[in-house]
Amino acid sequence: MLHFERHARAGHDRMALAVTTLIIAGWAARDEAAVRHHIEELAAIGVPPPSSVPVFYRAAAANLTQSPVLEVLGPDSSGEVEPVLLVMADGLWLGLGSDHTDRKAEAAGIALSKQLCGKPVGTALWRFEEVEGHWDSLVLTAYATIAGQEVLYQQGALATLRHPRDLLARCPGGPALPPGTAMFCGTLGAIGGIRPASRFRMSLHDPVLGRTLRHAYDISDLPVVS
Repeated sequence: MLHFERHARAGHDRMALAVTTLIIAGWAARDEAAVRHHIEELAAIGVPPPSSVPVFYRAAAANLTQSPVLEVLGPDSSGEVEPVLLVMADGLWLGLGSDHTDRKAEAAGIALSKQLCGKPVGTALWRFEEVEGHWDSLVLTAYATIAGQEVLYQQGALATLRHPRDLLARCPGGPALPPGTAMFCGTLGAIGGIRPASRFRMSLHDPVLGRTLRHAYDISDLPVVS
């Protein structure tokens, strides 16, 4: 069960949601050049290209976590900031998450790698309809702490990603996904290349309504024992 603070023009409330379906939209950039860039970025670390663009991966809903610490096996994983669409009984809500991925496993199979790491999600949500009309103006930012120093890791406007309505229309079972569904809606290229970190801090800023979603988590590497 995940717990959220929901922020809307009509007021704020708290809501618990049992997510039963987790979908991760991959290769979701709107610009084909950006898609090629991310494919090449992952190819540099041995990840094969996708079977289709966009592609919709499935992962266990139990992978979603709001814990301040994410435990991973070994030092070969990294975060990816993403907008997250949540389907609730009263409609669509927008949150913030990280498609944290085991990069070593990703070289063997992307679907496998999606399942091997927890997926951190923030605790605050916006009603999707309140940002839908100015989606392109929203700005994603992520900072990673690497070798003890926090660096800008990802940043860009959501104009570079496919609109969620487009993803919902293409997604198997869409466009009206059932309540209890969470969809990660794509990411941005990593500034300086994909690399592991000890902490990941991210935000989604709405310059039109003047508000920001924030979330952060530490990464704890568990020893690989053979």
